[in-house]
Amino acid sequence: MNIVVIGSSGHARSVLDSIELAGHFRVVGVVDDYRAIGEKAGSRVVLGAVGDLPKLVSIHQLKGFIVAIGDNFARAAVTSKVQSLCPELDLVYAVHPRAIVAQETVIGAGTVVLAGAVIAPGCVIGTGCIINTVASIDHDSSMHEFASLAPRVVTGGNCQIGAFAAVGIGAVLSHRIGVGAHSVIGAGAVVLRSVEPFSVCYGTPARHIRVRVAGEKYL
Repeated sequence: MNIVVIGSSGHARSVLDSIELAGHFRVVGVVDDYRAIGEKAGSRVVLGAVGDLPKLVSIHQLKGFIVAIGDNFARAAVTSKVQSLCPELDLVYAVHPRAIVAQETVIGAGTVVLAGAVIAPGCVIGTGCIINTVASIDHDSSMHEFASLAPRVVTGGNCQIGAFAAVGIGAVLSHRIGVGAHSVIGAGAVVLRSVEPFSVCYGTPARHIRVRVAGEKYL
């Protein structure tokens, strides 16, 4: 199945690596609005911008795509744009072969699970999520659409990560913690109480710092 990867950042190279090692799809190239056609992007060549996709579908017999953009809000916006331009393309997901994914797990389209990540039984991972390198989400937890766990995040069981929420590098969530939609948990935070939507929280233990707005940059 021929696919394209949207994006060419460091995160995109990690996604490419996962796809290539898994061997389920053939990546014909990358698409990036900010790179020149023919420019090298890791192991692949830039084919064009997102607006070029309708003609690229025919040229390369594309069947699917995945958006490899780290920012949750931006990833959702680009996913929506591609689906509008090329509704015939499937949104695929990517799981690194060295990730551990329990059998009783649901993984949504567009999600990426990178090297060393662990998803325990009973978890439901929504559309367009990121479970980054060596991150772990424990049993019966869920991530809503376009949420992300940064490298080495650890959650307890029965945690609920809201849509577009971002949990920073090395953060720890205790059991049964909820992180509200569009919230950001800072690097190294230890979250012992649930977090309201649109919050910025960090510290040990984590505390509410301020309110944020949807789409505000955090990377």
